[in-house]
Amino acid sequence: MAGLHAACVDLPSPDHAASQAIAAREAVLTKPAGSLGRLEELVAWLGAWQGRATPSLERVRIVIFAGNHGVVRQGVSPWPASVTAQMIGNFFAGGAAINQLARIADATLTVIPMADLAPTEDFTTAPAMTIPAFLDAVTAGYAAVDADTDLLCLGEMGIGNTTAAAALAAALFGGTGRDWAGRGTGLDADGVAHKAAIIDIALAHHAACRDDPLVAAQTLGGYEMAGIMGAVLAARHRRIPVLLDGFVCSAAAAPLRRLNPTGLTHTSLSHRSAEAAHHALAGFMGLNPLLDLGLRLGEASGAALAVPLLRAALACHTGMASFADAGVSERT
Repeated sequence: MAGLHAACVDLPSPDHAASQAIAAREAVLTKPAGSLGRLEELVAWLGAWQGRATPSLERVRIVIFAGNHGVVRQGVSPWPASVTAQMIGNFFAGGAAINQLARIADATLTVIPMADLAPTEDFTTAPAMTIPAFLDAVTAGYAAVDADTDLLCLGEMGIGNTTAAAALAAALFGGTGRDWAGRGTGLDADGVAHKAAIIDIALAHHAACRDDPLVAAQTLGGYEMAGIMGAVLAARHRRIPVLLDGFVCSAAAAPLRRLNPTGLTHTSLSHRSAEAAHHALAGFMGLNPLLDLGLRLGEASGAALAVPLLRAALACHTGMASFADAGVSERT
């Protein structure tokens, strides 16, 4: 854990020369200064982390980590744990939403079942993962990131994982189960109240984990969430920009933000999900979502949807003429 802590704190910085070169080109394109808003910011962000004055989106990769959660036995989801494996089969067969969205985004899709889909422990009575199992999951996530990736999109699949995400968010940023529990995959009001109560039991049982973000992730998270954290960390070390998906993905990355205030500057939040607490979590993490479409699917769907937006931003930056090239008068 000490080695992982050091790796989360000692992080490379963006390439400011690349972002300055991008800003210089933006200043002479045939448009009012700043008129493309966040599209201009996204190009500068891509270039700063790729280390290129002309960013590229040739190799966009979507990685989904899947895992099961022992807390499901507490009745926190209307779906059985067996759905995790069934949905993985659907991913491999090409029948899920993310398969269609990955094709539209012109991105490769990889699905990684974590721990052979063995469930974590029920974290109301024991830590979700042993320290060795947690470190193995982080390492697997780290190893899943190819160094030549231009943009990494991350997502998850796992029945019960919104409960784990809510518990982890509460441990990292404060509050109770009621503050963080949401509908997940379709709970009614009574189901959400029960879910909140289960989270409170876990928080009381593991109160000491609030003092250490990595211990909180090990105690209250899941194998797929540890894998996401490892992938986000690998991307930072390899200077790869990352699109995070929704509530669970954001919570999985949140320990990196707690360990280092700049720990997630290489990431952008693709969307704000319909899960009730995602807006609050994004605020704590300093992330401003690109889209707000009422999604609550997971499986990197929001991240995949944001890829065409980045492609549009880059196309404007690289394809637009300058005032001089187009013979258009500049502002006096």
